[in-house]
Amino acid sequence: MSYDQAEKLRNQLSSERTAKTIAVCSGKGGVGKSNFTVNFSIKLAQENHKILVFDLDVGMGNIDLLLGMQTEFSIADVLNNRISIRDAIVKSPYGIDYIPGGSGLHSFLEMDEHKEAIFYQGLEKLLREYDYILLDMGAGVTETALFFILAADECFVVTTPEPTSITDAYSMVKHILSNRADMPIYTILNRVRNQIDGSNILDNFHTVIHRFLDGKAQALGFIPEDANVMKAVMHQKPYTMLYPKTKASKAIDLILQAYVNQTKILIRKPGSFIERIKHFMKG
Repeated sequence: MSYDQAEKLRNQLSSERTAKTIAVCSGKGGVGKSNFTVNFSIKLAQENHKILVFDLDVGMGNIDLLLGMQTEFSIADVLNNRISIRDAIVKSPYGIDYIPGGSGLHSFLEMDEHKEAIFYQGLEKLLREYDYILLDMGAGVTETALFFILAADECFVVTTPEPTSITDAYSMVKHILSNRADMPIYTILNRVRNQIDGSNILDNFHTVIHRFLDGKAQALGFIPEDANVMKAVMHQKPYTMLYPKTKASKAIDLILQAYVNQTKILIRKPGSFIERIKHFMKG
């Protein structure tokens, strides 16, 4: 499909559907969640989708760092009504837009009705404008973060092979399923030594989820340990752009392919994401 055809199709559907929202989570910090979010988003954008990354990693937001950009505003400015949510959007040179993170996400719980109305109105417009909105969540679960995670259409859980990382990822999945049993969950295993290890760890992880949580998660794949990933971080450029043929970049291509094969853009009721946020806040 050409870009013009994709744009035409988007326009035809714009009045009928909203963006698919994906919460990208991890049980603990340091697993490469934000780096995955950036590179996966770029690859998704290359499939002629309009992408917005929402950096909701409170205090540790580093999407702008990974993209090599400096920004003036953040989500904190939006929540405090200093600027509109649209004015907070930054266009990257890699085909994705993003809203920088900040330290004021707790302000979300402190908004009065007027501020809430402005925030939700702006968010609803973005939901109609983009194909995918990826929410880069902070590690673990905070009260505010949970509203966004549970309200999303899908959840990606990023982990590494270390036992503590797997344990924390399991706790994250348990927390999500206990609050929303119908949440589609996809897993990504980062920094894997080899294919056999990666397959075995993911298989075992999913077996435990099924047996003890009576839940289901789908594996999207794993990303091998790759020295070029850190080199790209040091250069403040996405590794799929700087080193497109490196092992990690090829893994992102496979993960995207697995995701596309398992899902599709759904036509859904406008405002469903916002309504779920409100529902979980009241609950």
